[in-house]
Amino acid sequence: MTTTKASSVELKTSIPGPKSREWLNRRSVSVPRSLGAVFPVFIKSAEGAILEDIDGNRFLDFAAGIGCVNTGHAAPEVVKAIQEQAALFIHTCFMVNPYEGYVLLAEELNRRTPGTFAKKTALFNSGAEAVENAIKVARAYTGRPAVIAFEDSFHGRTLLTMSLTSKVAPYKAGFGPFAPEIYRMPYAYCYRCAYNLTYPECNVHCAAKLEDMFLRHVAADSVAAVIFEPILGEGGFVAPPPEWFAKISEICRKHGIVIIADEVQTGIGRTGTTFACERVGLEPDVICTAKSLSAGMPLGAVTGRAEIMDAPGPGQLGGTFGGNPLSCAAALASWEVFDRENINERANAFGRTFRRYAEDWQRRFNFIGDVRGVGAMQALELVTDRDSRTPAKEEAQKVLAACHRRGLIILSAGVYGNVIRLLAPLVATEDQVEEGMMILEAALDEVSREISATK
Repeated sequence: MTTTKASSVELKTSIPGPKSREWLNRRSVSVPRSLGAVFPVFIKSAEGAILEDIDGNRFLDFAAGIGCVNTGHAAPEVVKAIQEQAALFIHTCFMVNPYEGYVLLAEELNRRTPGTFAKKTALFNSGAEAVENAIKVARAYTGRPAVIAFEDSFHGRTLLTMSLTSKVAPYKAGFGPFAPEIYRMPYAYCYRCAYNLTYPECNVHCAAKLEDMFLRHVAADSVAAVIFEPILGEGGFVAPPPEWFAKISEICRKHGIVIIADEVQTGIGRTGTTFACERVGLEPDVICTAKSLSAGMPLGAVTGRAEIMDAPGPGQLGGTFGGNPLSCAAALASWEVFDRENINERANAFGRTFRRYAEDWQRRFNFIGDVRGVGAMQALELVTDRDSRTPAKEEAQKVLAACHRRGLIILSAGVYGNVIRLLAPLVATEDQVEEGMMILEAALDEVSREISATK
């Protein structure tokens, strides 16, 4: 039996344990191999930032269901709200028999999202559905077909959102042909600048290149929307300089192009503000949310300027389960937790703790090329050497494995798979955050020693 100094992690068996191994065998027979398993244990229960598996092992969760439980696993208010709603009714379809929860949540999002203009909100099942419908709304409003997205972005796995997504493997390989009228340009990835320039001397040259898109690839008056993540999620937690947003916004306004911010992963406090757009003073025309919006229940939302959201006619948007009553109840209760627990400040405190550790790690471990992030959305980019910045995917996977062996659930990201990203529930205690940092440090040290031994 191995137990860390803190009480969060308790490993009673090998990982995976015997019961999990039994279920993994059953899974391999019944579930397609295309559904991966980052951390192959079967979960029995979860609370706050802790998961317990069916073998009795307890893990510290720095993945949060890929960022879906900012307000923690199984918050009592959320559980109670779901139970109470389920006792009343589970489903009617909002377009057949509407219900209060949908409207209450729309009002909440209209109030909390950036922008002082009149807004309206439509609810769907997921982040991908939110993005799809945001594009539909923009096309209906502008009467234009084209959409501009960015390299290294991730917007979902449906046909349209997969077309918007940049990373080929594993998301797009073998699934074409893709949706037409999608155009792509480099993101403001300063560590790997597509133009070999250096910020701030570059004057965010990459944003100005949007005008070139209208000369070389698609006419401005054919573009319905420009869509971007305020911080790349799956693309590696890359945060552009604030001026980038201002320039992109200025160009879009000049040409009557709808600005869509995909805040599926960045939203609901992850970056230390309720929405990442707030950190850079951006008021997008349309904003997409999901993941932590409903504390892990399936829900996506599109919130935007009222005149844009009203562009499609009656019946043109919808979906049988969109804005399900249980998900709406969970989301409304999660906002209560968000406010009570001061989630934004918790995210910023997490970021400060991470930076305190990460600055030391970068001095000690030569394979850490870049430390970046905003609020609790923090990451390490690993490289084989700092001069060439060659991505170190194998080393990143070894760091993950070393964390997993020690009971810390953590994920990678980035087009090259060489970024270690942190997505802890934002209700994690100070002790749990420190414990996670110490486990990650031990994993980095282990891999660093292995690298040194092979030289």
